[in-house]
Amino acid sequence: MKPPVWYELKHTCAQSGARYGILHTPHGDFETPIFMPVGTKANVKTLIPSEIEEVSDGLILANTYHLWLQPGDELIQKAGGVRGFMKWDHALLTDSGGFQVFSLSKIRKITEEGVEFRHHKSGEKLFLSPEKSIQIQNNLGADIIMSFDECPPFHSDEKYLKDSIDRTIRWAKRGKDAHQFPDRQALFGIVQGAGNKELRKYCLDKLMEIDFPGYSIGGLSVGESKQEMYEMLSYLKTIMPKDKPRYLMGVGSPDDLIMGSIYGVDMFDCVLPSRNARHGTAFTSYGKVQVKNQALKDDFSPLDPECNCYACKTFTKSYLNHLIKSEEILGMRLLTLHNLAFLKKLMAQIRQAIKEDRLLDFKNEFFEKFGYTRK
Repeated sequence: MKPPVWYELKHTCAQSGARYGILHTPHGDFETPIFMPVGTKANVKTLIPSEIEEVSDGLILANTYHLWLQPGDELIQKAGGVRGFMKWDHALLTDSGGFQVFSLSKIRKITEEGVEFRHHKSGEKLFLSPEKSIQIQNNLGADIIMSFDECPPFHSDEKYLKDSIDRTIRWAKRGKDAHQFPDRQALFGIVQGAGNKELRKYCLDKLMEIDFPGYSIGGLSVGESKQEMYEMLSYLKTIMPKDKPRYLMGVGSPDDLIMGSIYGVDMFDCVLPSRNARHGTAFTSYGKVQVKNQALKDDFSPLDPECNCYACKTFTKSYLNHLIKSEEILGMRLLTLHNLAFLKKLMAQIRQAIKEDRLLDFKNEFFEKFGYTRK
């Protein structure tokens, strides 16, 4: 039996080398590059599923670590997986839980078998292995799942990195061997190596030998400069397989979505648009807007005249300013709707520019209008 085809490369931008393709999943086919809103605990914060449908392309992300701890992956499996549990009728990706575990550096211990750590709230002792991570993700039922890995700091020394990468590669093989549903859940390998190009290539080569349906780029946007991130993405663009999807984990600012696409990335996710919304920051066609700004109190124009989302069609900056200052949930909801709608539109513009071989021109136009060139 032939393995499923998860990705088709349809066009490469002659101007930038960016990729336009189709990502195939059991619950939908998606044009790439694509941005995936984050639904950490089986919800995109403040939104209901019908609203998520409006402001996404139909593929969202859920968090393995948090759902394992609350309410538990076995309970979610009984509910029909995350999709059945949250009543999401479209596609889903889950991370491995690795990043959350490794962010708890003061309360965890790495061994060859996996990671011993303590619950970030209760202090309860926990253990997560590559096999356990895959088992949890099998139960959660996502269309695309991630290998369990270690995310080392970007400026780690070479010896630490080499040991970490070798362990991540062994864990990737163990995870693939434990995977129960390869025909309906695409398991991605995660390319680590921090800022070391030779070790990035070494990690990728070893993962390609194991052979995964797609490859994630981990360990970026974790404190390094944008220049360092872009330099690594530029390098990876030249060595990653052309017939497999490329997923840049945890990146979602407008400039990074454009630059990441230029550097050959197909998939992105980030909590930034929804987190910014809850703190009163909106992306607009003319730059970021701090909605709490006193100058907006008497401004009865729409937040973004070029946006067709519910918030922009219905309300004024003055009303949004009032809601955010009053810490009303409606204000957070409206800005979340807007920010995600903004990124959905941006990704459609990026895809169109790729197909028309003009992504670099689009980047220059967007950066000038959004205000990046004035920084």
